[in-house]
Amino acid sequence: MRIGELVKQSGISPDTVRFYERNGLIRSLPSATETNSYRNYPEEALERLAMIKQAQQAGFSIAEFSQLIERIEGPSVDFFDADQFLQQKIDEIQERMKQAKAFLKMLKATKAALSAHMD
Repeated sequence: MRIGELVKQSGISPDTVRFYERNGLIRSLPSATETNSYRNYPEEALERLAMIKQAQQAGFSIAEFSQLIERIEGPSVDFFDADQFLQQKIDEIQERMKQAKAFLKMLKATKAALSAHMD
């Protein structure tokens, strides 16, 4: 699929798609026709964009996500403890969820107090 279709299906801007491609997070192939410079994105690019979006919402930076993908997909000379890295991210996300639940509880209590005060 071309970038326009990828953008339409993913909801991600063309500039962001190009940024992810420049940073190796997604890949495209040149058009089969030599007369244009269109790039074709495989169906997997759409899945990867969804994965990136979810990772960012969960607190992963692009650099962390890139590092993880690089270690998973490519041979690496450097030692990378994926288990430790992923456990650290799991712990961070669980802590954020705990903090968000506590904040939500406080917001609900404040709303209830304000509603009681208004009656």
